[in-house]
Amino acid sequence: MSTPSSHLITIQTEGSSDFPSSYSAYLAVPPAPYAAKPRGALIVIHEIWGLVEHITDVADRYAAEGYLVLAPDILSAIGIEAQVGAELFAIRNSPDEAVRTAGQPRLRDAFSSLSAPGYAAWAVTALRRAVDFLEQQPGVDGRIAVTGFCFGGTYSFALVAADPRVRAALPFYGTAPSPEDIARISAPIHAFYGEHDPALIDRLPDVRRDMADAGVDFEATVYPDAGHAFFNDTNPSSYRAADAADAWTRSNAFLRTVLAAETPSEA
Repeated sequence: MSTPSSHLITIQTEGSSDFPSSYSAYLAVPPAPYAAKPRGALIVIHEIWGLVEHITDVADRYAAEGYLVLAPDILSAIGIEAQVGAELFAIRNSPDEAVRTAGQPRLRDAFSSLSAPGYAAWAVTALRRAVDFLEQQPGVDGRIAVTGFCFGGTYSFALVAADPRVRAALPFYGTAPSPEDIARISAPIHAFYGEHDPALIDRLPDVRRDMADAGVDFEATVYPDAGHAFFNDTNPSSYRAADAADAWTRSNAFLRTVLAAETPSEA
């Protein structure tokens, strides 16, 4: 199979005095035989580092599986462009303690914008405009799912709660929404966690209960030897190759089941 093609596009959304009325997104188009009739469409939401190369690589990998993939850049709106995100990532994960310590003020300043009034609402609306875009693409036929990592995992939960057009969600180490928002979810969810991620694992029993109470088809895979960000192969300290490979296999099986449709022969 040939490689996907990709380019940046602009998505229009609702702006304000604090947030823009458009944002960039990375669009990965599947190769033949899926270019005209993809297996479905997938939104890939980045980590707190923004639309860095790791995320565009994940988008390309899913596109190579036959999906039309859109990776929105929703952190440039608060100043975390891809280059800035890569610099912040390098500071946070530097093996040099002095570099990490010296960079703490910059990290705090950059991420303080995440709690800016109105940002979460803007981000969810921006992601719903991504759904609008994918819904209009030939061959998608409403078969749209979402996945994301850390920050993106949290917003994967948020999007599937906010938009019933999203047929499935694959959050990786994201924070689930409130019970009130969970009650609005109608799509199946398969979430992935590392056991050594206490902030999320300690809350997981409550999430399971809230999902069950709301009648949500929710499955959680927990890897006993992994922690946060185990899927990120650019972070040697957290990456767990075997667990990432297993999660990749499970995520693709889940997507093929939920977004099942007649697809072209691969012969």
